[in-house]
Amino acid sequence: MTKNYKVITLCGSTRFKDEFMRVQKELTLEGNIVISVGLFGHSGDSEVWENMDEGTLTKTKEMLDDMHKRKIDMADEIFVINVGGYIGDSTKSEIAYAISTNKKVNYLEPTKI
Repeated sequence: MTKNYKVITLCGSTRFKDEFMRVQKELTLEGNIVISVGLFGHSGDSEVWENMDEGTLTKTKEMLDDMHKRKIDMADEIFVINVGGYIGDSTKSEIAYAISTNKKVNYLEPTKI
């Protein structure tokens, strides 16, 4: 018997690494396939920002942002890690992309959006 597992992509600021890990564990234990970020640029993975000047995007950051949109494509829905209500520009663009592709959007904390 094959079971259909819901696929959920996590979105949010990588400064919330602990919350990403906690939510990934909870959603997995609830029977979901969870897709997360590959690097935590705001929590120590400096490769994201390598050789970055103020106000520019590195090729690595551009690639990771595009890759995350592909992760959203693979998902049934996204789960936004919005600790304290914080949603940065990259996450806002991911939410808009998810909505434009008819994905369900869930949030860690209630939002005014």
